Amino acid sequence: MAKNYAPPRWDREMRRRLARGEAAALGELYDRFAPLVHGLAHRVLGVLGDEQAADTITREVFLHVWQHPGAYEPAEGPLRSWLAALAHRLAVERLRTTGAAPAAADGTGSPENLEHRVRRASVAARADHIVHSLPAPLRAALDLAYFQRRDYHRAAADLGVSADETRRRLRLGLHLLATAHDAGGPPGRGGAA
Repeated sequence: MAKNYAPPRWDREMRRRLARGEAAALGELYDRFAPLVHGLAHRVLGVLGDEQAADTITREVFLHVWQHPGAYEPAEGPLRSWLAALAHRLAVERLRTTGAAPAAADGTGSPENLEHRVRRASVAARADHIVHSLPAPLRAALDLAYFQRRDYHRAAADLGVSADETRRRLRLGLHLLATAHDAGGPPGRGGAA
């Protein structure tokens, strides 16, 4: 994170409220970020075929926040990214511990195969997080160019910007997506707890 990062007021205030033990703060946090946490957990744990696993991770993340409100440090990055990193870490840990038994039963249980599945699920979850976190102009440019197969000029016309600006948005969006292959969890702090 940049050295001059200033946490949003909402993030700082949420940390203070949680530290005071305000149950309403936890409810607000859950309402705002449960879909993100659940989606990341589901993406990572999808290889298990256990539909309740993402629900369990979601509960574990918010329980951790409730029990350890001081674990989040606003100066190190957004609360959203910290929660995503925590969800990702817990989901990968669960995949590593519970994914080994089903893999061994179906003959695909080599440690290398399991690690490859964990890495692939991790990259997919990180890419999903990045796409949903992109600013709307970058996401719109990527959508037009890659999903709707528009060239620069047509995408620029649809966006109401110049072709150079469209290329800049696409380059930046693709650069951010390329970080999905980097080692570690979702954007933000590497270690969530």
